[in-house]
Amino acid sequence: MSRVANAPIVLPAGVDIKVVGKQTVVKGKLGELSFQLSPSVDLEVSDNVISVKWDDSVKGAKAHAGTARASINNMVKGVSEGFVKKMLLVGVGYRAQVKENQLTLSLGYSNPVEYTVPEGVTVEAPSQTELLVKSSDKQKLGQVASEIRAFRPPEPYKGKGVRLADEYVARKEAKKK
Repeated sequence: MSRVANAPIVLPAGVDIKVVGKQTVVKGKLGELSFQLSPSVDLEVSDNVISVKWDDSVKGAKAHAGTARASINNMVKGVSEGFVKKMLLVGVGYRAQVKENQLTLSLGYSNPVEYTVPEGVTVEAPSQTELLVKSSDKQKLGQVASEIRAFRPPEPYKGKGVRLADEYVARKEAKKK
């Protein structure tokens, strides 16, 4: 059984947490995030340590506590440090350009793909074949990276497509005569 919920969360300097009822709000230098706790889960804040408590009489309460602890830990890390995902465009002629909140991808289709980056997420293109997706909200960051990757997922024969930098693409051998 997982013990995620038992681990305390240490608040770094510059991060404030406010719990009103079941609504938790975390503020830091990179923004403000909120989370709604399950009815069977409570937070205990003392000094700069947050611990998660749950009601053992409710079935599934420990699972909700583990989820709440992981989400709040991600919020604390997000508002203090932020999250970054590096993406690569692999393929001849595949390019990316960023203008304000508009991402333009040339992925081998007849027309370029236009993607409007949602609020709270920034996309940078250090080179034409690299993208850095940054956000303080880990869930939103993963969603945006997934949507960008979905425009041209990596194919298994040549490995062409949009992929995360640490993603492994299983390669297949071509058919032989």
